[in-house]
Amino acid sequence: MKVMKFGGSSLADSGRIRSVLTIIGAARRESPVAVVLSAMKGVTDALISAARSAEQGDQRYRQVVQELRDRHLQVVRDLLAADHRQSLEDRVDEMLDELEELLHGVDLIRECSPRTMDLIVSFGERLNCRTVAAVLSGTGVDGVYVDARGMIRTDGNHGSAMVDFSGTYQETARVLQELEDAVPVITGFIASSPDGVTTTLGRNGSDYTASLVGAALAADAVEIWTDVDGVMSADPRYVPSAFVVPELSLQEAMELSYFGAEVIHPYTMIPAVERRIPLWIKNTLNPAARGTRITDQQPQRDLPVTGIASIENVALINVEGGGMLGIPGIASRVFGALARAQTNVIMISQASSEHSICICVRESQLNQACRFLREELTPELESRRIDQFEEQPSLEIIAVIGGSMRGNPGIAGRLFSALGEAGLNILAIAQGSSEMNISFVVRREDRKLALNVVHDAFFAAPKQEGTR
Repeated sequence: MKVMKFGGSSLADSGRIRSVLTIIGAARRESPVAVVLSAMKGVTDALISAARSAEQGDQRYRQVVQELRDRHLQVVRDLLAADHRQSLEDRVDEMLDELEELLHGVDLIRECSPRTMDLIVSFGERLNCRTVAAVLSGTGVDGVYVDARGMIRTDGNHGSAMVDFSGTYQETARVLQELEDAVPVITGFIASSPDGVTTTLGRNGSDYTASLVGAALAADAVEIWTDVDGVMSADPRYVPSAFVVPELSLQEAMELSYFGAEVIHPYTMIPAVERRIPLWIKNTLNPAARGTRITDQQPQRDLPVTGIASIENVALINVEGGGMLGIPGIASRVFGALARAQTNVIMISQASSEHSICICVRESQLNQACRFLREELTPELESRRIDQFEEQPSLEIIAVIGGSMRGNPGIAGRLFSALGEAGLNILAIAQGSSEMNISFVVRREDRKLALNVVHDAFFAAPKQEGTR
C-alpha cells in the first residue's frame, strides 16, 4: 500500500488535476494506493475570507460562493463526459447551497466561532475529493470518496485539534480495508471530535492526514506531492547552486522545516516515521524526479552538512547590564514576560559571564515583546542594574544543519572562516548540544551573500589542480 497526498498547487485547475490522475493511475498499476487531497489552490483562503465577510455583514461572501461554484463546476465539465456529470454537478450545487446557508447564518448573528470556521473551511477538501473521486471513476478506476471525519478522531480544539491516535488508527484501518480494491480519495485536513463535530488539523493538515493514514495501514510509503522536486540544500531563490537533498533523517527534516524549508511541517511527519514508514517529497510537475526520502535513520553521506536554511524578518533584543551577574531568576522573568506577550522566541544566546541575554523574535512581534519586557523589568531599568534594551530589526537567521555534524571537528571553523573572508558581520551565534544545527544572525541585506558563501563552503565542488 502507498499513500499519495496531493497539495493545492497540484490541484489548481483541470490541467493539474488531469496530471494528478495520470500519476495515480501509474502508481496503482504497481501497488494499491490511497489518495489524500487538499482543497484546490486558493480555496481555503477564499472560504476564510467569505466567513470573515459574512461576520462583518458584508454580502461579498455570496460572490465568493458563486466563484467557487463556477470553478468547481468548470472542472467537472472539463474532466467528465456530458452523460456522466449530471449527478456530480447536482452534488456540487447542493454542497455550495449548504455553504451559502451556513454563511448566511454567520451574517445574521455577526459571529463566526472557531467551531463554525472549521465547518466552513471543510468544504474545500470535501468538494475537491468528491469531484476527483468521480473523475477517477470516469477513467475506469474505482475511485471512492472518503470523508476523513469518519476516521480521524480528535479533541474539540477547533482550528488545530489534537489527534486521538488509537481511535484514529482503528477507525481508519476499518473504513479503508472495507473498500478492498477501490482507490479511496480521502479529505485531508479535516477530522471530527468525539461528538461528531467537524474539526481541522491546523497548518499542513493534509500532510498530517496522509501520515496518519499511512501509519494506520502500515503502508510501504507516504508520498507528499507538491510543486518542487524535493527538499533543497538551500533556498533556490537566493542560491542558484542549490540541489535536491536525496535522503534526510526525521531530525534533519524537522530542523530544516523549522528554519524555513516549508516543504513539509515537522509534526505531520511523525506518525509515519515513528512506524518506520518512509516519506517521499515528490513533484507533480516533474513526476520522473526521484524526490527526497525522509526516514527515522541518519543517512550515510560524505558531507557533514545536509542543508542551509533561514528565517527572514527577525529582530534582536539584547537584555544587558552589570546587575544581572549572579542574580537568580532574571532569565525566568525575561522569558515569562515574552510568554505573556505571546512572543515566539526563535533563538537565544547568552554568554557565560551572565552579562547579557540575546533573544531573536519575529520582527512583527518586536514592539510588543519590548513593552512587556520593560513592564517586567522596570525596577532593574530604573536602578540601572539593566541597561535600556538594544533593539535591532531587519535581520536574518541562517542555520547550517546536518546530522553528520555531530562529533565532526572543524565545521564551525570552516563556517566562520568563510563568513569572515567574505567580510560578513555576525550579530549572534547559537549551537545546541546535539551539534546538528549552528545558527547565526546577519543583517537582512547580507542574506543572499551569506547563504551563497555558506553553501559554497560546504557544497562547492573541489577545484581541480591548475584551475583558479
